[in-house]
Amino acid sequence: MVSRGIVQIFPTCLVNELQPEAGMAAVRVLERLGFEVRLPTGLTCCGQPAYNAGFRREARRVARHTVDVLASTPGPIVVPSGSCADMLVHQYAELFDDDARDADRARGVASRCREFSQFVAEHGGAQLVARLTARVAYHPSCHLLRGLGVRNAPQMLIRTIDGAKSVPFAEQEECCGFGGLFSLKHPDISASMLDRKLTAIVASGADRLVSCDLGCLLHLEGGLRRRGAAIRAQHLAELIDEALV
Repeated sequence: MVSRGIVQIFPTCLVNELQPEAGMAAVRVLERLGFEVRLPTGLTCCGQPAYNAGFRREARRVARHTVDVLASTPGPIVVPSGSCADMLVHQYAELFDDDARDADRARGVASRCREFSQFVAEHGGAQLVARLTARVAYHPSCHLLRGLGVRNAPQMLIRTIDGAKSVPFAEQEECCGFGGLFSLKHPDISASMLDRKLTAIVASGADRLVSCDLGCLLHLEGGLRRRGAAIRAQHLAELIDEALV
């Protein structure tokens, strides 16, 4: 296959540290589409935890390092997380609103960023030959849906897998209760939201739970395990990678 060009993968902390198999799956899917995937040297966190906690100075320091690394690379930047992609796309320029040079560089990086499902859908993901028998419940994470406005791409990619059925469930677009620091600051509310979400997912008859954000997935998977539910939680990249023929 003739290379369609270079893409950079921004692995995210949760993928890199807790579920690297999701990152490897994303790389394999991108390679199947014909892209040469590179991992920029020196990447760390996008800075979102510090930013959300109100540590603006610390978030700027992390963001500046990330911009330094990514600005020196060619091609699109693919992020297997709606949450981190939203940080890069929408918050970086705001972080440097008093520094014209860094704000301009941050906007340049932001313009190259695409969340994984967005990029795959835009570059022929529907034409991938994929087969897998599964009943899939898709959870649209808040940052992906509300921050980036990505609603259709993930479910379209699920539906194009031969044998996979996307099953709806009640209040599908409601938050799962994770919300990063929200789940730590308000554990009782978070647990109640999780319980409501899981009840709907289990009632759907799904045997797979898929999302594009590991934060949500780890939160939901923990709840499923505590319930003893036989539903497998996967990042969308893992589902597609498993189904590739």
